[in-house]
Amino acid sequence: MTATTAITTDGRGAPHEPAGRRFDWGQPFVYVIALVIVAVAIGPVLYVFIGGFRTTADLNANPAGLPDPWTLQNWSTVLGSPRFWGNVFASMILAVATTAGTVVFGIMAAFVIARYTFRGRQGLYGLFAAGLMFPLTVAALPLTLMLRTLGLHGSYLGVIIPSVAFALPTTIIILVPFLRAIPDELEEAAAIDGTSRIGFFWRILLPLSMPGLVTVGILAFIGSWNGYLLPLLVISTGTLPQELWPLPLGVTQFSTQYSQDTGAVLAYTSLAMIPALVFFLLAEKRIVGGLTGAVKG
Repeated sequence: MTATTAITTDGRGAPHEPAGRRFDWGQPFVYVIALVIVAVAIGPVLYVFIGGFRTTADLNANPAGLPDPWTLQNWSTVLGSPRFWGNVFASMILAVATTAGTVVFGIMAAFVIARYTFRGRQGLYGLFAAGLMFPLTVAALPLTLMLRTLGLHGSYLGVIIPSVAFALPTTIIILVPFLRAIPDELEEAAAIDGTSRIGFFWRILLPLSMPGLVTVGILAFIGSWNGYLLPLLVISTGTLPQELWPLPLGVTQFSTQYSQDTGAVLAYTSLAMIPALVFFLLAEKRIVGGLTGAVKG
């Protein structure tokens, strides 16, 4: 008994190998480019993290080498510093408050734009979309002057309110398609059952838009945790002690004060990155799912 092998032919009758056996010369090139991009993106992070396990003398002798010997002294120095935990506490306050404000105000504004019909609705949506084109650096000077006039300069509230404002354009762009994709029949059925629009918002719309809310919440949290320019403009020139500065400012201050202890500076920088990095990796699927739903909507 012999085994037979099916041979496919092209349009001219010439046999060729199955599609699964073809070798695409373009694939190795794509993989090489992808590996180069990954190395460029991850390389500095790994260098900082591994450098935290090295002594300053080891770093000065061989900056590109591996730890010799490996040491935990830098990490214990940073973790035992009250300043570090004060910086973590400040970053947590700013990130949680910014996330809450972004999600609350974002879902309220997106609900009106997506589910209500009124004159100027598209113009309002376009205004939020235009907000994506204006970075914080453009508004740094007028924003600082405004916060001084309002008496918010040098306070956490002076960072939280602008952070929410700058996060709202992205939040609106993501949430509006989610809310528009919810069928009108659900709202009509809820109205027949005697549910008001506010009741529909709380009982039906919010649970259905939860993937989008999780996505914008994660993006707002990470953006606030890593924010540097706004705290620098508002907090560093205020009266708050350095122990209550957020982590990005804490890293700068620590590296200035302990500039001779390079290993401790790298350990401090690594510890400042870890929470946002872990949070992002754990929520990566939710972010992708939320953005995919926004595109489909």
